[in-house]
Amino acid sequence: MSEKATEIPLIDTNLFITVSGPPGCGATTLCSRLSESMDCPYVSGGDIFREIAENRDMTLTQLGAKAQESDEIDRALDRRLREIAEEWGMANKPFILESRLAGRLAGDRADLRIYLDAPEEVRKKRIENREETSAEMGVREVGEAGRYQSYYEIDVGDLEFYDLHLNTARWSQRGVFELVRTAIEEYDPGVDEGAFETEALEIDQ
Repeated sequence: MSEKATEIPLIDTNLFITVSGPPGCGATTLCSRLSESMDCPYVSGGDIFREIAENRDMTLTQLGAKAQESDEIDRALDRRLREIAEEWGMANKPFILESRLAGRLAGDRADLRIYLDAPEEVRKKRIENREETSAEMGVREVGEAGRYQSYYEIDVGDLEFYDLHLNTARWSQRGVFELVRTAIEEYDPGVDEGAFETEALEIDQ
């Protein structure tokens, strides 16, 4: 067995998985590992947000400020993510969708909805080398929560409908991956008694 195969075990699954959480929660690391292990595509809301910024010749901070002025950017981003969720929800193929609202946007199309988090100081330390500063991260979090409440009447702090909720500060990156891998491999539709209901978001005005 190769070193690569030893480091990241293969997962044989057709599950459509969503991963959500605040900046610095470890979502990118987990999704990258899962994508390689499941041999499937992975779409990040952050990547789409960055593409929008690049297309408009704006920094992430500038685009974030623009998003606070109007619902155009948030709705465009969420509309695109919902389209992706609808497409992959019917594909019967493994797929990973990651964004703050991924679980809500995918709704019952997703087979497993995961929420990652970590104490604020841990998350700030994790993003030290990113373009976005910890202060900007905090402003973005508060701004996003307010906008989601205003646009969609949802509380991002309501985590009841997620199937798996992990504090990633408690385990190593490999440990978090192994916990999620176990959840995926042990999932049996035959004994699944039902996920929490998720109301559809009204994205289009």
